[in-house]
Amino acid sequence: MKRVNLPALFFTVLFLTAFNNSSAQELYFCEGVDDDGYAINDASTFTVSESGGYLYFLVRMGRGRDIDCNEVLFDIYKVDSRGKETFDNTIYQDVEPEWTWFWKQVTFYDRGTYKVYVYDEDSQLITSGKVKINYR
Repeated sequence: MKRVNLPALFFTVLFLTAFNNSSAQELYFCEGVDDDGYAINDASTFTVSESGGYLYFLVRMGRGRDIDCNEVLFDIYKVDSRGKETFDNTIYQDVEPEWTWFWKQVTFYDRGTYKVYVYDEDSQLITSGKVKINYR
């Protein structure tokens, strides 16, 4: 039986994980976006008034990547307590192919948990994330 070199295996897995994560697209939910495209006060839970409140969806492409399309869409689903997703709406946004990050201000009127999927104009999934909205 062949012996496995555990230190070599560990470092190989660590390297591959770091490499894959360095180029992954990220969706941030935040209170704002600075001029360099970084989230201001990102979180997974936000509190809004019963009349509604907004937050920002910020998408940052992986290192060395750009969006390479002219339009993206945000599909928003409300998630119930059992994890079932029900379609809420779609928001479209024009982008420039060379952009490495972009954001959209989105208003929520109903509390709950939402799953957001971001797609390019060819319906290819870019990234996704989950956010919880509470009332004050």
